[in-house]
Amino acid sequence: MRAGVNCRWMETKKAAGTFFTKQLMHWHSAHNNRSLPWKEEKEPYKIWLSEIILQQTRAAQGLPYYLRFTEAYPTVQHLAAANDEDAFRLWQGLGYYNRCKNMLATARIITGDLNGCFPVTYEGLLALKGIGPYTAAAIASFAYGLPQAVVDGNVYRVLARYFGIDTPFDTTEGKKEFATLAQQLLDVNDSAGYNQAIMDLGATVCTPALPKCSECPLQAQCTAFRQGTVQLLPVRSKKQAVRNRYFHYLLLVDGDAVWIRKRDGKDIWQNLHEPFLIEHDAPMDVKMLAKHNSFGGLGVRKEPVFEGMLKQKLTHQLIETRFFTLPVKLAVNKHLEGGNWVKFSDLKKLAFPKTIVSFLEKKLYF
Repeated sequence: MRAGVNCRWMETKKAAGTFFTKQLMHWHSAHNNRSLPWKEEKEPYKIWLSEIILQQTRAAQGLPYYLRFTEAYPTVQHLAAANDEDAFRLWQGLGYYNRCKNMLATARIITGDLNGCFPVTYEGLLALKGIGPYTAAAIASFAYGLPQAVVDGNVYRVLARYFGIDTPFDTTEGKKEFATLAQQLLDVNDSAGYNQAIMDLGATVCTPALPKCSECPLQAQCTAFRQGTVQLLPVRSKKQAVRNRYFHYLLLVDGDAVWIRKRDGKDIWQNLHEPFLIEHDAPMDVKMLAKHNSFGGLGVRKEPVFEGMLKQKLTHQLIETRFFTLPVKLAVNKHLEGGNWVKFSDLKKLAFPKTIVSFLEKKLYF
């Protein structure tokens, strides 16, 4: 590219950026009426709490969880002192349970090691467990007014469409390109307002499907709108295949108690509870299940009773779950490890994955 052409291209890009920020901020002050309880919040704890809850979660879904957590734990000190089971019960149904685990750990670090105060720098926030670049930027901007641009799914979409960026946003190159551009466009005099504006525009106007281009303040210079590529942007490098898994839950029942264990390891639903699980590479009916090695190890000769089937779609997994009941005597204890007998009346005190909650509620266990 010749020097003169390059200069004109840079000037055009700069003008497009100036238009972008100016129009976005005007829209935010005059037309953005999206109301959420954390939008005007300046307290770092509540901003942090909202951002952790909203990771991989739509605002409408996250709102009731935010309200429940702020009511139960109004300060970071209250959250640090929380019983883990109680916190996981509040989180139940939100998914990505490692977020809750990290949230509790960070609350305890802030309370125990930092005198109950959040770090006041982007770098300090980034050093905390469970806080990545986006969350650190959000707290730094919304709580302290620091010039840090947030970059989330809404921001990727708005920037990709407006500037016609076809670099996959989920690659190292793409993340760097979008982060650099977002920082260049930031209104440093009102970083909180700018960040809220671009996220709200992506959530309400520049939506993934059926975007409201006629209502968009950026339409006049939007590359994707002019070129008819709105539905093609942003670009993801590749679509991850969905893994099918088949869970078979045995409710081992002795009188008014059922055997329950807590999930551990690095798999899904970590720290949540479940009945006796037999996972297989294909769905099993009653007779197939009764012949499975894990079932045989229980030392029970009767067949289980099929109670129903539910499905749950996770980000990259489809969990097909079948439930069975099996009356047993306490003698089966010698064949069981890692769990406990829990009375049905006490099941509500434990946190379960959404699928198990749906089953237990349907069967009136709690």
